[in-house]
Amino acid sequence: MPVTFSENRISVLRLALLPGLITLAVTILRLVGELRHWSKAFFNPEAGGPWSIVGITWLPVIFGIYFAVKLVRANEASDSLLRAGAIAILGWIILIAGQMVARRIVFPHYGFKATLVFVWTAWTLAGLIQFLGWPALSRVLLAYGFAARVPVTLVMFLAFQGRWGTHYDALPPGWTSAGLWSDFLWLGFFPQLTLWVGYTIVAGMLFGSVAGAIMRAAQKSPQTA
Repeated sequence: MPVTFSENRISVLRLALLPGLITLAVTILRLVGELRHWSKAFFNPEAGGPWSIVGITWLPVIFGIYFAVKLVRANEASDSLLRAGAIAILGWIILIAGQMVARRIVFPHYGFKATLVFVWTAWTLAGLIQFLGWPALSRVLLAYGFAARVPVTLVMFLAFQGRWGTHYDALPPGWTSAGLWSDFLWLGFFPQLTLWVGYTIVAGMLFGSVAGAIMRAAQKSPQTA
């Protein structure tokens, strides 16, 4: 049975379905663009390419706002959108600080794999603490995060297996390949389903809490006029 919110019975899965399908379409478009060697400005096939113009990394910003609007209309806003926004900012700080610590401390002393584990943990923690600010939005973003990243995980497995030459199977500088499963687990499976889901929740919450606060203020203004 789908998870629902109390009074208006908004299904988490139903709310995340359309954004999930849109994200899947963008994933397929990017894959096709990289395989056909379209403009690198839009379809970057190199390692680090997740920040390509055509990609899904920026979609949590849009859908975080979309989810927040839907939840506020259904009276499922956080008790304190100010607290939700503050925790979202804290989550973003953890993302940035985690990257800095990983690069400057963990990597030089403990190596690449320890750095990956550290970043996975930090970004996952940043996502989980968002449930303290706005649980309803966090649940939807969690569902959307997996809907967005599970297909990417499958694409990465096929890309590593077939050596497609896309960013999905690109090896980062300094990485020594130990075979298909090692590359896929370290560079595909675990990061997609941990740090990228955490990022999705934080990014969606940051912009969603702002949208929710604006919408709640707009709802109250006619009553006080």
